[in-house]
Amino acid sequence: MRRTSRIIRIRGAAALAAGVLAVSLTACGGGGDDDSGGDEKDKGGGETGTTVTLPKLDGQSLEVAAVWTGAEQANFKKVLAEFEKRTGAKVTFVPAQDPIINFLGSKVAGGAPPDVAMLPQPGAIKQAVEKGWAKPLGAEAAKELGENYSQGWQDIGKVDGKQYGVYYKAANKSLIWYNAQVFENAGAAEPKTWDELLTAAQMVYDSGVTPFSVGGAEGWTLTDWFENVYLSQAGPEKYDQLARHEIKWTDPSVKEALTTLAGIWGKKDYVASGALGTDFPTSVTQTFTGGDQPKAGMVYEGDFAQVNIGETEAEVGTDAKVFPFPAVGDAPPVVSGGDAAVILEDSEASQALATFLASPDAARIHAGLGGYLSPNRNVPDSAYPNEVQRKIAKALVDSGDDFRFDMSDQAPQAFGGTPGKGEWKILQDFLKNPKDVAGTQAKLEADAAAAYGN
Repeated sequence: MRRTSRIIRIRGAAALAAGVLAVSLTACGGGGDDDSGGDEKDKGGGETGTTVTLPKLDGQSLEVAAVWTGAEQANFKKVLAEFEKRTGAKVTFVPAQDPIINFLGSKVAGGAPPDVAMLPQPGAIKQAVEKGWAKPLGAEAAKELGENYSQGWQDIGKVDGKQYGVYYKAANKSLIWYNAQVFENAGAAEPKTWDELLTAAQMVYDSGVTPFSVGGAEGWTLTDWFENVYLSQAGPEKYDQLARHEIKWTDPSVKEALTTLAGIWGKKDYVASGALGTDFPTSVTQTFTGGDQPKAGMVYEGDFAQVNIGETEAEVGTDAKVFPFPAVGDAPPVVSGGDAAVILEDSEASQALATFLASPDAARIHAGLGGYLSPNRNVPDSAYPNEVQRKIAKALVDSGDDFRFDMSDQAPQAFGGTPGKGEWKILQDFLKNPKDVAGTQAKLEADAAAAYGN
């Protein structure tokens, strides 16, 4: 997998976390102010204007593949509809399955690959390039990237110095959402450290509510838990080394992180029952339904959890609040993820779509629908539907290149991105038996060594 060469400062990560600390203090609002002076950043396009010129593509058609489902898919289709309106092209969304590289491989073998694929891992982009599927971005798309993205977000989409990916969708994956009524009933406060998190959890437990909801049926949620603990506890240098498999998963730092996780995952009745059979959407919705007695008081995951909260009667910012993942070590972690548009069938239409997705125009539409975060620095904060989302978006953009990308997404997909295998499966087994730290480390190292080839 592509190795990220840049060194990212923990100072910036701490600043990003600090910027999000105020998120849960403000109730959501439909209008609100634009904290960052969005009009200046909007390239003169305004809230409903256009910033990029697209070609007329009447009679041309495109297929776009992604693993997105439900509201996430529906919202993206509205972005594609705007592209159709402006160009005259016909765009078809193709539902894909994880791991998407395997899905694309079957499509390529059948002679019918989609024109564009939304790839959720830098490692997947690297594989698509190595297999000869991915095509470099053209001058117009590259120009949009240069104008709208920090260098760090551009570099994540590069392979061997060539730009292949447009990181259209980002995620702040260092957030814990909580049921405000549960916290109020328990007398709990938003924690800033791991010890304070454990104190809040005990207070929630003592009030009669299970502290945590975990979507253990989907292994990626568990890798995210681990990465936040590890980044904060072991520090950014070791995080980078482990992400590149320059240190082994049997390293004492991994033991420490797993032991820390076991303090929650292994504590009796701290995790809602049936976690291994609970998918991510359910892990969120069950935290914000059931009145004063939901199945759990807190759920860890990224800003995109708002999509699922929106399926309940809870209001983000009042009923559903959020705090940054607490500091386990010296500084709170900031882990980001994202989905990149990659061209598989090179054409005027596919290049135009990549250009559109790199522009503020596309991101502004999606931002207004909620549950979406763009790394595009020229999307005004006011494009987001509530103050919670505006604060999260501003904090991510303001961090520039000072973030850490999801570790499992940097790994070979066989290790870090395949359901029922590798890190996903091993951490599911660990959730089931959090006492087996040494055995979990040994399994992680064996699978990592096989996937990385070292």
